Amino acid sequence: MKLLNFIVEGEIKLGIKCEEGIIDVVQAANEYSLMVPKTIEDVISNGEESILQLTELMKKDIQTIPEENLIYAPCVVYPEKIVCIGLNYISHSEECNINIPTSPVIFSKFNNALAAHGQTIELPKTAEKFDYEAELVIVIGKKAANIAKEDANSYIFGYTIGNDISARDLQFRTAQWLLGKTCDNFAPIGPCLVTAGEIDSTNLEVSCKVNGVLRQSGNTCDMIFDCAEIVSYLSQYMTLKPGDIIFTGTPSGVILGYPEEKQQWLKSGDEITVSIDKIGSLTNILK
Repeated sequence: MKLLNFIVEGEIKLGIKCEEGIIDVVQAANEYSLMVPKTIEDVISNGEESILQLTELMKKDIQTIPEENLIYAPCVVYPEKIVCIGLNYISHSEECNINIPTSPVIFSKFNNALAAHGQTIELPKTAEKFDYEAELVIVIGKKAANIAKEDANSYIFGYTIGNDISARDLQFRTAQWLLGKTCDNFAPIGPCLVTAGEIDSTNLEVSCKVNGVLRQSGNTCDMIFDCAEIVSYLSQYMTLKPGDIIFTGTPSGVILGYPEEKQQWLKSGDEITVSIDKIGSLTNILK
């Protein structure tokens, strides 16, 4: 199932993407007097029960909204945590000339960094070296603490697409990466959140295009630490909560990996599209 958030008159509404278009969940449920979750947070918290309710709703004769008419919101709006994994593809570690990590490299973003599919992202005037990072994003489905790797997939509600936009000059100003990672709207996610049972996270094509030109092309099978390992590892040190999101790393092809003389940093007017198998494409324009 593909779930999403969209905005109508300033209100965030829950939607389901189907072949015919987008279902406004609350409007459709009211029409048929059905009990359904009204927010993405409700869906994640109630898990399988919510999915069954929404599956029943999709069987009804429902008028849909054309996708091109939507104003998207981030597909998860209120995560307690936005955790990111650095250098998690063999190819990316090699292009950055860094030894392959023996344990996950962890950093974070804050909620101010969230942005939606189709949203214009204003670049801060305090930096110059802007880069893209195409990433698969995990959405946690239930409280996870000290869980084993073999159990970890059952704690994942679903997956979405992310772009870990980075200001490299701010990122490497100090040993801590945070400043260059969590500028406003530097974590666009979406457009849809796909339930975990529909995706094999170990074999997904991941790509990034800038102004239509392919910059990144990889596969999650190149991950050093797969999604189950990541969730299990993090749960040993912090309790993961429903709705938490985890950026899982990026394949090779980022601007930082180019020889210095060939680095052409992102600029105002650039269009970035990140695509992942079975999820879709996330597009943002820089300003």
